[in-house]
Amino acid sequence: MTPDIVIGEFFFILVGVIFAITGGLCGKDAALKNRIPAATFWFILAFAFITGPWVPAWLIGICVIALATITAVWGVKPAAVDRPDPAHVEERASKLGYKVFIPALSLAVFALVAATVYQKLEMPTYLAVGTGAVLATVVGLVVTKAPAKFVAVDGARLTMDVGPVGILPQLLAALGAVFTAAGVGTVIADTVAKVIPAHNPLVGVIAYCVGMALFTVIMGNGFAAFSVITVGIGIPFVVAQGGNPIIVAALGLTAGYCGTLLTPMAANFNVVPAVLLEMKDKYGVIKSQAVTATLLLLVHIVLMYTLAF
Repeated sequence: MTPDIVIGEFFFILVGVIFAITGGLCGKDAALKNRIPAATFWFILAFAFITGPWVPAWLIGICVIALATITAVWGVKPAAVDRPDPAHVEERASKLGYKVFIPALSLAVFALVAATVYQKLEMPTYLAVGTGAVLATVVGLVVTKAPAKFVAVDGARLTMDVGPVGILPQLLAALGAVFTAAGVGTVIADTVAKVIPAHNPLVGVIAYCVGMALFTVIMGNGFAAFSVITVGIGIPFVVAQGGNPIIVAALGLTAGYCGTLLTPMAANFNVVPAVLLEMKDKYGVIKSQAVTATLLLLVHIVLMYTLAF
């Protein structure tokens, strides 16, 4: 295997180990309702992440179906084991103060540096996120002076709190690839051609930007929507009318991000924060972003029409 594949698989295995520990904690909690299905869910997920490249694709497909079935029928609840004492948490937080943000900020710095290095080595830059996360974890241990075992225990506890929605972005990204391979973009293009005029750049820009936002609301992922809507609307109704493809593509993708702000399908942005912050309204993040998202979408339409033509 090439170095980039080895590094990538190393990160996947690390994540799989956390999932396996999560399953163990669920199985250990005798008070947890449906603890066996919950533990099974995390063990199946760990198996898929750790062995993915070395087992038949159909077996991973069965794993995905099993994960969906367990979630729909039994549900996946967090275990109550290894929960820190609230008083101890508050005491530690007061001692650390703003230093608690150092690991999070270092992740971004490490990822940026790693991406630069990987680019010079002609390796995929997406590996930079995993590299930054590993290095930031080390920084977190140094800053907090916490035992190394907390990486696994607290990582598993956080995984349980987030629940199955934590893997939703990955599933939706895969769904976007399936839609592209199935020719959904062509179907969209044929449908849109019957509705909007073919030689009106402004209407094409509006259809493309709004389509990106709406499809991202459905898919929960701007990248998943990008390939489908760009093939279906962006190229035939904007680029083909004389739009600069670089500007159209850049603004088209970020127009999709406006939809990201408006959907619970973007779990890592809108659902996970509500869970972690223990918000009473699980849609509170989306509601607070709605006006900003709408205004940004209008700005994208104006920018694309004025800059791309």
